[in-house]
Amino acid sequence: MRVAMLAPISWRTPPRHYGPWELVTSLLTEALVAKGVDVTLFATADSLTKAKLAAVVPTGYSDDPSLDAKVMEILHVSNVFEHAHEFDLIHNQADFVPLAFSRLVDVPQVTTIHGFSSPRIVPVFKRYEDRVHYVAISEADRHPDLRYAATIHHGIRIEEFPFDATGGEDLLFFGRIHPDKGAGDAVRAALTTGHKLLMAGIIQDEGYYAREVEPHLDGQRIVFNGPLGGETRLRALGGHKALLHLIGFDEPFGLSVIEAMACGTPVIAYRRGSMPELIEHGVTGFLVDTFEEAVDAIGRIGEIDRAACRRAVEERFTVERMAQRYLDLYQQILGTTHG
Repeated sequence: MRVAMLAPISWRTPPRHYGPWELVTSLLTEALVAKGVDVTLFATADSLTKAKLAAVVPTGYSDDPSLDAKVMEILHVSNVFEHAHEFDLIHNQADFVPLAFSRLVDVPQVTTIHGFSSPRIVPVFKRYEDRVHYVAISEADRHPDLRYAATIHHGIRIEEFPFDATGGEDLLFFGRIHPDKGAGDAVRAALTTGHKLLMAGIIQDEGYYAREVEPHLDGQRIVFNGPLGGETRLRALGGHKALLHLIGFDEPFGLSVIEAMACGTPVIAYRRGSMPELIEHGVTGFLVDTFEEAVDAIGRIGEIDRAACRRAVEERFTVERMAQRYLDLYQQILGTTHG
């Protein structure tokens, strides 16, 4: 089976720090290669992979702001379709633009929908739903107007996330500094309960950061370390009492949730989007509906068995499980197509 994997190009695949779509693309690509699938990864030229790498874009346009994002994207997407005849299947991880090319080739296509940036892009998905097999990353993120081939949760390489049986006394926020991710509520919850809060992530909304986060940064109670990578990131995910995921939108998935749980850290999250699919209330964390409930949950976090958090990820969110489900889908599509 020859698969063309089309990565997003905001960042390198895998990303150096932030870049959840690129990270998932990398995890799936490497797992498929390990299963013996012939994968060509269409990504930035500085990407790292055991697959064959096809690149016409030097680096991610968010890594190098001198690059024009629209120009890079068109060059990148057209490249895979110009080579479509070389593959049995194209798997698009790069949002809706590649859909516009889908009727120009005969090769079967899968698109993982990583969320909807706006309701205005839904008509593009609707127009091509008879041509492309859509995969949702959670049941919660399925759009009621679209046809889907499957729901496949993300998976991680759990062996890369060391289990911390004790954690720590401090709280963790891990995500974009943006209203969607609830950084402001995390700050307020920490201040209300008297806990230190470590914040990690990129600043995506400067105004929000200036209003909700920066005034509280004192280097002691509220600490912001920017995006974290490598061992520092892993120590942060495992070395805290709880991850606060007090989101302001319907989260399509939430990689940091399962990464924290893999390290043994329970999660306190607003009951929105995919959170009920990832977190078992009272077992791997707490699902809350109000800020007051979130504050109360911080006081109850000792009720959670950190080993249970780890087991939940081992059972449900491994990269091997994700890759096998995609491979089963590919085989189903190709069987139908060639049958």
